[in-house]
Amino acid sequence: MQIQTFTVGMLSTNCYVVNCEKTKEAIIIDPGLESAEEAEQVFCHVEQCKLKVRFIVNTHGHPDHIKGDGLLKKKYSVPICIHTYDACCLHSVDAATRPANILLEEGVLLKIGRITLKVMHTPGHTPGSISLLGENLVFTGDTLFAGSIGRTDFPGGSEKDMRCSLKKLASLPEQCAVYPGHGATTTIGEEKRFNPFLHWL
Repeated sequence: MQIQTFTVGMLSTNCYVVNCEKTKEAIIIDPGLESAEEAEQVFCHVEQCKLKVRFIVNTHGHPDHIKGDGLLKKKYSVPICIHTYDACCLHSVDAATRPANILLEEGVLLKIGRITLKVMHTPGHTPGSISLLGENLVFTGDTLFAGSIGRTDFPGGSEKDMRCSLKKLASLPEQCAVYPGHGATTTIGEEKRFNPFLHWL
């Protein structure tokens, strides 16, 4: 598996392009693209690496994670995937993104070449927040960050749900790499030791 991170938008969202090294099939996670320049960076990477984009996946429906959906869908003619509970958020952006093409639920498997990513429903930041679990890594969106967690005071947020989601993530192997929606990559073990929000589980 190869992972390329693009930091995009005013809120420095991590947009990930993940591909299978053998088949060159790829998935784009959280394309919060706000400018033509940011989009061009992603386009150039896909072209230079000769990738075949198969899915666009939103870890949740906030604008800083979904703004580029329509642009990428138009460019690559691929489905947009989001959890059922956040699908309504796509109505706030351009018409090309709605309705969602694939509604995700707990346990759904996304296959990209020889890579399989399993959907974990991790609400708390939003009702439809998800994480994507692969082999010894997890993309956590705005649920878990290095040293912090996503806010629960937005509409639809829930401290109770966040606590349950963090327990689910904390049960993963300590060496599991964490690729968050914002900020630096970390590991489950590092967060269990140093993230104060995991101490109230």
